[in-house]
This record gives sequence, C-alpha cells and structure tokens, in this order.
Amino acid sequence: MRFEVAVEPAPPPMPGALALELPNSGTDTLSFTRLGRIEIPFRDGERALSVFWMAGYAGGLFVPFRDTTNGDETYAAGRYLLDTAKGADLGGDPERGTIVVDFNFATQPSCAFDPRWACPLAPTENRLDIAIRAGERLG
Repeated sequence: MRFEVAVEPAPPPMPGALALELPNSGTDTLSFTRLGRIEIPFRDGERALSVFWMAGYAGGLFVPFRDTTNGDETYAAGRYLLDTAKGADLGGDPERGTIVVDFNFATQPSCAFDPRWACPLAPTENRLDIAIRAGERLG
C-alpha cells in the first residue's frame, strides 16, 4: 500500500491565527500547522488525509490517521502514517510537491504502549471509513 501523492497546499492561515492543536492523549499540547491534503487512490475509492507540520518536539511532517481497525486490530486512538520526527520519511519529489506514504510503515503511537506518553492523535478530518490492514497492529 505504497503511494507517491501530491500535497495539495492548504490556504495560508489568517494573519494572527494561532497554531493548530491536534487532539492529544495527555495533558501536554503540541503546535501544528496544516500544510495541505493528500488524496490516496484506494481500491474502494479515493480518500484524503491532512498533512501537518509539527512545530515543537523534533519538528517535521506528520500524518496521523484512524481507520475501521482501531480498537480491535490496532490502537483505539489511531496510528501514524508519517512521522518524520522519528525518521519515518520515505521520500518524495519537492519539485513536484509529492511525498511517499506507505501504510506498511504505519506505526502505533508511543501512548499505545505506555499511558505515560502523551501523543498527538488523528483529528476528525483524518478518519478513514475503510480498514487499513497494513503496518503495525496489536498482538
């Protein structure tokens, strides 16, 4: 389930707009900027996910997602498709504005293994209505 997809840029934030805060498993807050959206051509039809830039921590591109396997086959609060802060960068083409996403590399957030970790979670806009049976799963 590997795709090279174009990042459709998000409109620029309004002047003076505050950074975006994603849902979080803990009490800490992390700042994000929505860079744009990617359209993924699944067999069941195209689905879109937002791409974020993580302002704090180690920075980098970040794509959290949820799907219909959550809570049963995967961590209930979702997984990460791309987290460049942790070295998960599969490449792309900056000139064409593309990134490579591969669901085989989807990971569970740290909070799936220990509740002491606070993890940013997928916002509503990154919830897929299909099952992604690839990547890291429970058991």
